[in-house]
Amino acid sequence: MARWKPYRLAALAVVLVVAGCGARPAEPAVWSPAPVSPSPSLSPSAPAARAAPTAVFAAASTRVTAADLGKSWRAGCPVGPASLRLVRLTYWGFDGQPHVGGIVVHKDVAADVTTVFGTLFAKRFPIRRLEPVSEYGGSDDRSMAADNTSAFNCRNAVSSGAPSWSVHAYGKAIDVNPVENPYLFGDEVLPPEGRAFVDRSRYRPGMAVKDGVLVKAFAAVGWKWNVGGDNPDYQHFSTSGR
Repeated sequence: MARWKPYRLAALAVVLVVAGCGARPAEPAVWSPAPVSPSPSLSPSAPAARAAPTAVFAAASTRVTAADLGKSWRAGCPVGPASLRLVRLTYWGFDGQPHVGGIVVHKDVAADVTTVFGTLFAKRFPIRRLEPVSEYGGSDDRSMAADNTSAFNCRNAVSSGAPSWSVHAYGKAIDVNPVENPYLFGDEVLPPEGRAFVDRSRYRPGMAVKDGVLVKAFAAVGWKWNVGGDNPDYQHFSTSGR
């Protein structure tokens, strides 16, 4: 599969210092020129990437090519590579450490996505992994099983109706911590690894809950949480609510 490029950041879109983690740097922070590669393991318990050197939030948006997108894109998709951006950013892992990850989104929402993840970083909301779906051969099932938070993937919506493009195919939807926030589609639990989190009565780290940090962060930029109806999709946030 195509490996996503470990872009060196020449400029940062956002720099936030987490309270108690150190003084604000005198100059804008930059990431190390040494590449930071995603973990090759698909185990949800494995760290998503090597720890960042400082406890600051940093983000930068870069263009992508068809080669970068690998099997997550193909000719005939509703948006092309020119309309997409790779947003590289820092996030807090379940290990309590900051990590570097990347998410592919539509260029029109890159700023909103940066704002959301800046809020999550400031609140230390844990994210298991943050990798483009191309790292999983374009397979939504594999990405979810790895508890990977992702956005763009040129695929149809999971529904019982006529085939139609998912909002993910436009790069305007994000699935966050799919194991902790499964999609309940009829009798199915997607991913099956999320069955222990079907019961939402007890909060556990990484969960999306009403009035919680995650839901509020997306609501603040106008995104909607798709939990209405008979098939709640706890992981799914989008611009349209679909």
